[in-house]
Amino acid sequence: MSTEIHVPTLGESITEATVGAWLKTAGEQVEVDEILCELETDKVAVEVPAPVAGTIGEIVANAGETVEVGALLAVLTEGAGSAGPAPKGGPSSTGRQSSDQDQAGAEAVAPAPE
Repeated sequence: MSTEIHVPTLGESITEATVGAWLKTAGEQVEVDEILCELETDKVAVEVPAPVAGTIGEIVANAGETVEVGALLAVLTEGAGSAGPAPKGGPSSTGRQSSDQDQAGAEAVAPAPE
């Protein structure tokens, strides 16, 4: 199950903020109430905590972007054992690439015959 992380209400007259810094990255495991990112305005700085334990699946708003109250910041995949997003190219292509790289690395490190 996924949980969307939105920009919280920041104050009576504040309608937008700047994403200051992400303290976590996509694919990283987080615990409940662990700080995910910081939002900054000219009046306040707000830390955005994780509402559930899980894995950060996608970061939608990057550091330095201006976001409105209620805007989507990130998506969490719930559960401590949740897997992050699959690598681009699928498992078969990454497996093959690793094998090719391992073979090349093995040849490069093999001792010269005496």
